[in-house]
Amino acid sequence: MKNSAIFIFLFLAVFKIHAQDYLISFEGSGDTTVVTTVKVENLTSGATVILNGGEILHLIPSLGIDALVSENGSVQLYPNPMTEQSLLTFFAPEAGAVVICIVDLSGRNIYQNITTLSPGTHSFNISGIKQGMYVLKIDGENYNYATKLISGCSRQSEARIEYVSTFANNINNHTKSTTTTIDMPYTDGDILKYKGISGQYSTIVTDIPTASKKITFPFFTCTDSDGNHYATVQIGTGKFSQTWMAENLKVGIGIDITQLPTDNGIIEYYCYEDNVNLCGVYGGLYKWDEMMNYIDTEGSRGICPNGWHVPTNQEFYDLENFLGGWLVAGGKLKETGTTHWNANNVGATNETGFTALPGGELDSWGPVYGLLGIKAWFWSSSPGITGGSHFYMSVDNITEKLYRSEEAFGSSYSCRCIHD
Repeated sequence: MKNSAIFIFLFLAVFKIHAQDYLISFEGSGDTTVVTTVKVENLTSGATVILNGGEILHLIPSLGIDALVSENGSVQLYPNPMTEQSLLTFFAPEAGAVVICIVDLSGRNIYQNITTLSPGTHSFNISGIKQGMYVLKIDGENYNYATKLISGCSRQSEARIEYVSTFANNINNHTKSTTTTIDMPYTDGDILKYKGISGQYSTIVTDIPTASKKITFPFFTCTDSDGNHYATVQIGTGKFSQTWMAENLKVGIGIDITQLPTDNGIIEYYCYEDNVNLCGVYGGLYKWDEMMNYIDTEGSRGICPNGWHVPTNQEFYDLENFLGGWLVAGGKLKETGTTHWNANNVGATNETGFTALPGGELDSWGPVYGLLGIKAWFWSSSPGITGGSHFYMSVDNITEKLYRSEEAFGSSYSCRCIHD
């Protein structure tokens, strides 16, 4: 018994030192203070969690077991660490089959319970788990949870998960809860991207948590003349602070590769390969004059939402400097993974939340579309050095560099607006 107590003490001490628990809450500021939904993405591991705005994110130590998705629900385990038994309580948002299993650190199932539950809050008694550290997983048809389980049980008995009770909560009432805690695996140093949503407002914040904190979403109206709402992201603080659209502009109507936009009072753009579905993902490709709304003034609004403007080359340069220079800035702007970028998306961390997407281009020499998934060009409103040219910023999949150069031949690129 004495040796068991020493083991538990040392185990918990090591666990405390090497793996921290953080509680993250959320609030809004600016055009609205209400946060209705938060999507959390671990850019390092790929895990995602969706919370209601009043819920608290509980970052738990990652145990080296595959990260799970937890959506719109809660799970509680008390006491934890357990001695002889513990009570599991969780919210089921819908009726259906549920699998509850306990997994050890090697990934082996210790015990599994399969049952059918109605919507509501349910409780199960857990017992007979030998001394050690585990992950408890709950898998419904359209939801799943994961939380750590520590057992200090000094004697071996048959592992059991037994149903105790149910409380049929209304799902809408659950949505209004302000006390629910949602678990998410986390390793110190992981980059988290938070997307806060409140009606038409959507704001992205990135962070590397080192303690419990409150995340504030600065909500700004970013709605174009077609009524499209865009997510926004603030990069930098203090003297250096820029607020960008976190999506590519897609205002106007699509025209095909055989047509040219004209100053006719209608905003016109190209969709890659004339595929309108691709515009829904990557935004439109705009000729410079059309994007500027035929007003040749550096820093003007162009076709951006009210309160926003087409960025200047100086604003691109300021962003580049803040991110550590052109040799590394591109990786900090690029969306991670290969969902939209081609393989070998070199250096992509998206630690800014800018989420640069490789929309490719319409090259005026063909004209011909090219480099979707490989490269992203973003127009500036600044004239280039060469007559008739204009500056742009670009990133690609084979490097973490950020390039600023100029285009003088009438190609069509993506646009990201910046807040006034």
